[in-house]
Amino acid sequence: MDLDTIPNFLAEQRDAAPPNLQDLFMSIEDYWERRLWHQLTDVLLEFFKSPKSGPQRIAVYKTFILSFADKINQLKLVTLGLNTASQCRNDHERLTFLASLASKVNKPSSQDAFVYATVAVTRVKLQLHDYDGARKDLDQAEQILDSFDSVETVVHASFYRVNADFYHARLEFASYYKNALLYLACVDLAKLTQEERESRAYDLSVAALVSDAIYNFGELLLHPILDSLVDTPHAWLRTLLFAFNRGDLAAYDVLVNNISKNNLLKEHERFLYQKISLSALTETVFRRPPHDRAMTFTTISDETKVEPSRIEILIMKALSLGLLRGSIDQVAQIARISWVQPKVLDMKQVDNMRERLKEWDAGVNQLGNWIEGVGKDVWAA
Repeated sequence: MDLDTIPNFLAEQRDAAPPNLQDLFMSIEDYWERRLWHQLTDVLLEFFKSPKSGPQRIAVYKTFILSFADKINQLKLVTLGLNTASQCRNDHERLTFLASLASKVNKPSSQDAFVYATVAVTRVKLQLHDYDGARKDLDQAEQILDSFDSVETVVHASFYRVNADFYHARLEFASYYKNALLYLACVDLAKLTQEERESRAYDLSVAALVSDAIYNFGELLLHPILDSLVDTPHAWLRTLLFAFNRGDLAAYDVLVNNISKNNLLKEHERFLYQKISLSALTETVFRRPPHDRAMTFTTISDETKVEPSRIEILIMKALSLGLLRGSIDQVAQIARISWVQPKVLDMKQVDNMRERLKEWDAGVNQLGNWIEGVGKDVWAA
């Protein structure tokens, strides 16, 4: 568009804008005339943030913003472009628009903006089920991100969010779990809607339970996102996670009927029982002091409530997964455990730890008194 015609275009857009946005257009016109690019960009962002600006975004972006796009912060240009893309008629049109935007900012000086735009392209490809194209774009974005010393949090957040969405769509639970938690580390939970927080907590909980690579839920159990399930129809899922963490088979039996409410959990029901049995085993070992971790299979069965016939296989599974270290005496049916994987403790487990520390303290005092008693002559000399 001819720069001489832009004042007329802005005047037309100002007249067409809702009354509460016309003041912003007056500022836009003023900053444009004075070539104050930073201030112009900020007021445009404010205008585009308003839902009422929707019908005007495409025209303003294509006719006005692109005329000085190279003069403004490229990350903010992409933000304006993303707001504009929301007005496209369908995903195919949106994909074309965003691909053009990504190409425009693909310069050595604006690789952060390129990643931001590329991730937006990827999100649309996921909606169109182009998983190969989405994975290729995400791998490219990740490679660029790894080369940065620092980058705006919004770029990292967008990458982790879409990467998590990809793994969720492909049912790769461990990778989804990791990327979803990284995304949450980059955003302010208070700025997410209750629906978004609840949905994210629900998906994270399911992923943690059904993944065959996640046996320690500590990071999720400590994350405030999990509280989004409290007082909702999905509150049982939060309770189930804590039951898994402490290996509480009795609580699992109470909650097991809820598993049918989710297809993934229902499909993995047999695996879930094995997983909580492993947790029960590690919890049994953890409760014991290090000098008292040689246990018979019968003892383990009594304490974990797992059938005696399954104990040896359960211990072997725990050893193979790295949850325990030790050895098994098959003839004597004794397991000798030298190490157990650390995990997050709930209040009951903390209290058990307190009792163990008190026992240890009493043992140290007793040993000190014994040494003092038998070594009086030595100390006197």
